[in-house]
Amino acid sequence: MSWRDWNLETDAAGIAWLTLDRADAGTNVLTEQVLDEFDQALDRLEQSPPAGLVIRSAKPNGFIAGADVRAFTQLESRDQALELIRRGQAACDRLETLPCPTLALIHGFCLGGGLELALACRYRIAVDQPNTRLGLPEVRLGIHPGFGGSVRSIAAIGAPAALDLMLTGRSVSARQARRLGLVQHAVPERHAGTAARTVLQEGRTLPRLAWWKRVANHKLMRPLLAAVMRRKVAAKARPEHYPAPYALLDLWVKHGDDRRAMFAAEAESVADLIRGETAQNLVRVFFLQERLKGLAKGNKPEPTHVHVIGAGVMGGDIAAWCALQGWRVTLQDQSPERIAPAVGRAGSLFRRRLKTDREVTAALDRLIPDHRGQHVGHADVVIEAIFEDREAKQQLYQAIEPRLRPDALLATNTSSIPLEELATALSRPERLVGLHFFNPVARMQLVEVVRGGQTAPEVFERALAFTRGIDRLPLPVASKPGFLVNRILMPYLLEAVELVEEGVPPARIDAAALEFGMPMGPITLADTVGLDICLHVARILGEAFGLAVPVRLEQLVADGHLGRKSGRGFYRYHKGKPIRTRVTASTVPQDIEARLIMRLLNEAAACLREGVVEDSDLLDAGMIFGTGFAPFRGGPMHYAGDRGVEDILIQLHDLEARHGERFAPDPWWEQRHETD
Repeated sequence: MSWRDWNLETDAAGIAWLTLDRADAGTNVLTEQVLDEFDQALDRLEQSPPAGLVIRSAKPNGFIAGADVRAFTQLESRDQALELIRRGQAACDRLETLPCPTLALIHGFCLGGGLELALACRYRIAVDQPNTRLGLPEVRLGIHPGFGGSVRSIAAIGAPAALDLMLTGRSVSARQARRLGLVQHAVPERHAGTAARTVLQEGRTLPRLAWWKRVANHKLMRPLLAAVMRRKVAAKARPEHYPAPYALLDLWVKHGDDRRAMFAAEAESVADLIRGETAQNLVRVFFLQERLKGLAKGNKPEPTHVHVIGAGVMGGDIAAWCALQGWRVTLQDQSPERIAPAVGRAGSLFRRRLKTDREVTAALDRLIPDHRGQHVGHADVVIEAIFEDREAKQQLYQAIEPRLRPDALLATNTSSIPLEELATALSRPERLVGLHFFNPVARMQLVEVVRGGQTAPEVFERALAFTRGIDRLPLPVASKPGFLVNRILMPYLLEAVELVEEGVPPARIDAAALEFGMPMGPITLADTVGLDICLHVARILGEAFGLAVPVRLEQLVADGHLGRKSGRGFYRYHKGKPIRTRVTASTVPQDIEARLIMRLLNEAAACLREGVVEDSDLLDAGMIFGTGFAPFRGGPMHYAGDRGVEDILIQLHDLEARHGERFAPDPWWEQRHETD
């Protein structure tokens, strides 16, 4: 029998196969209609129980990606949220109590509500392939599992492992899921159907959890284990910013040995969280990410050949990332000795990310040292990633342009130089586009795709597609000095240095930023990026926008104190870790946070006025994914909107009166105030 999204068939052995194939969508999610039809299918299965039931997906990309996140934005009351959650719980409860053995046959992603539904089956089999990932990532949306996942995951694999999955939001491969006990088997795709039939026909009793996993859920042990986990969570997420993981631990401590009470408490907790500011802003961030993904029109390019020029930290890591994504990569620098460290870092990355020695070897084979640049003429994409010097880049373009394929994409990783200045060295300036990666390349999702005044539209579209093809998020930006992220970030960093010059301890400045919700303080960030790089960008932007470069920054670089990489910057470092001194409250001014954040917001407003990005949503996405700007606040301009333009103007005028014209409100604020 078929519905719009589900299909139910029974084979000769009496086993029912319930297949989800959500209509008019590329991905399975648990929408209201999907759950309605699932209830109808369960009605039939309860009335005429089969010999066994297999739940599977017809989508090639995965099983079920989770609940319908869009529904989270349409909840008008707590009661409505509670009804939605209880609806999902009820569906999983009915599945769990079917009068026949049940099995979830999982391939691709099985996340959130998808894994919660799978956990309601008696058995689970995962297809062992690279894209199979299982996880409970709800914490990344500001909530925790709500369809019974907190109860069933702990019952399946024990509290320590289950809570780790829920508190971190991480996902695991098919083999990792097998080791944890999330699935009973991880099998090749060709054996999946046979394995499902065999498991259901054998109907074996599942083994009991190990004694130590059962003990971890005892009422005397739960508070102790929860205290340890709270400390781990607190190292990355403050409770006032991200309440969900703490709420999950609280309900487990209170109800962990009472199944029905924990189901009820889980639903109540999620209903409270889902309408909170953190969850709504994190859902906003989710849709910002989806928008960036959708900017690359058409299909992703098939991995072919990338040539990277410059084997420094950025160039070498860009080359390694492209090789990891399946591209053939040639890496050029002045000598083999300059390329060797990049290959070493690539090997470390491959060993961390890939499962087998064979895969690591294959990735290393795709990364080919080419110090003479012999392969530049064969590449589909050529990325220039040499040091940030206008003349050096122009000389390189003049040398390589005659050798490039006519259809090759020529990209620069410049972080601050307008493309119009670089393109003067090219006979075909329309082929130049910017691909500005962020460090560390393997962790930072954003790539600014820079469109110069002469960049051809089709070149720009190819650059967007290439960025998605290497699993990064493309942000279209105009070719202005500093582009978007560095342009907005630099005044924020320079204000932090101004505070140091005034005698404020660096640790207190960093603490103020962390209290606001930044992932890293500005002084630590400057030391991590490298003070020489900060100074270079500051000079370029200072020349373009009249920014004053602090004397302290100039002096530190002149003295060779470049930050973490030299062992000393604003902080001293021991084995790569900063040595911080305790700060007394009497030495600290009260407006640190305001000065930092207002400089950042004011520059963001200037970028919108100048059209560096198309709109405020793209600006928010760029700052969240490019700098880690407090995701729970929804982005700089969303935060400004929550505060109100009038409040922002009042604070900027106050800071201008006390600290100078660098806080003079950008005209964009007044324009926005008049239209509000």
